[in-house]
Amino acid sequence: MFVTRCFHREKTMASIHPLKAIAIVLATLALTFTSSAAKAVSLIRDPDIEHALNRAAAPVLAAAGLGGNVQVLVVNDRSLNAFVIDNNHIFIHLGMLLRMDTPEMFQAVVAHEAAHITNGHISRRITNMGAAQTAAGLGLALAAAAAAATGNANAGVGIALGTTATAERRFLAHTRAEEVAADQTGVRYMSRAGVDPQGAVDVHEIFRGQEALNTSRQDPYMRSHPLTRDRIRTMKSYAAAHADKAKPTDPDVAYWYARARAKLAAFTLSPGWTLNRLGESPTQDIRLMREAAARHRLSQFNAALTAINSAIKLRPEDAFYYELKGQILLENRRFNDAVSAYRKSAALAPRNALCLASLGRALLAADRPREALDALEKSRNRDFRNGLMLRDLGAAYARTGNNGMAALSAAERYALQGRLKDAGVLAKRASGLLPTGSRGWRRAEDILRQAERAEKK
Repeated sequence: MFVTRCFHREKTMASIHPLKAIAIVLATLALTFTSSAAKAVSLIRDPDIEHALNRAAAPVLAAAGLGGNVQVLVVNDRSLNAFVIDNNHIFIHLGMLLRMDTPEMFQAVVAHEAAHITNGHISRRITNMGAAQTAAGLGLALAAAAAAATGNANAGVGIALGTTATAERRFLAHTRAEEVAADQTGVRYMSRAGVDPQGAVDVHEIFRGQEALNTSRQDPYMRSHPLTRDRIRTMKSYAAAHADKAKPTDPDVAYWYARARAKLAAFTLSPGWTLNRLGESPTQDIRLMREAAARHRLSQFNAALTAINSAIKLRPEDAFYYELKGQILLENRRFNDAVSAYRKSAALAPRNALCLASLGRALLAADRPREALDALEKSRNRDFRNGLMLRDLGAAYARTGNNGMAALSAAERYALQGRLKDAGVLAKRASGLLPTGSRGWRRAEDILRQAERAEKK
């Protein structure tokens, strides 16, 4: 059973180690809370958090020559880890973000993972895998690259589907030589961006002594990023050599990084913990946002609404505070009011796929499926890997009488979860209902071929 007041969510597979769960991670599922003891692996898809982290990462990514081509995403896992598996995404665990107190530590991790991309480590490992089976998530990563290259989100769907559900752990494992190279390159990117490289040393210090632990007790980051005392000493020398180029912390970076961590903590730690520490908030609007989240989780609707409205008064053009207001209203069954809040959010961030998806969800709840369809199609065109959006899109198609596209949306959602047998059944149905040669028909045929290929393996 789901707890109803936590980010945006969809059930995911359970009991899968994060290093073996790329399929689930890249399927862009949402944060899940269950009543069982099983551990769910998913992404935390929240427009405010993603925007904030990517704003904080921007200077380092620009220094690496990656610009806006790389997106930082949060993995719903309390262990310490960060990794890359394609050239377009950097994944950081929730536990890692909660442990990194300064924006410089976060930027150090981003710089290090960016270095793995620019140094060609990812492409080499893909080549080295040869004919080995890859994860569904790896397929999705390649799909993202294909879509970015063509500017067409549909272009990569065929690559995304039909791969197996388990990744080989060695794909994520870096050699010590790669790690040393990424350390050096990452510090150079930090220096170029004017970021204090001491942040990189501070990150290394988190893992000091872990090499002496049994492998099963080490954090995933330690297992995938071999760390030694020699590397720590070398990192300190790198940092010392570049320290003179460091500038004071950028206030914009500090604000957005603090905001991302504040919202993550407010929705993942206990509400009481959050409320007892409101005074530690760096700005008044972040304090009010934290209070709104905590009150919402405690079912204190009026107090939550008062807090988020006060935050909006301080930042009246902030799309993501309106998005949180929409969530509070929607999850308290104030559907039309939620539509108004989400519509304002989408107007302020018209290209944000998650804001558009939220608007579509609220319109469905308000029994306005045709309007919902418009918002959800726009969301899909910007991010076709959002499983919760695809679920809502399928419902909108069904409620407007388009059963072919409803079946296709469900097929795509199942395929993104690695459920290719189910995806194939629905894709076959969609293919029979949609006009031959149409875009939807071609997408259905693509899924069907991949499902049939997977069944033969």
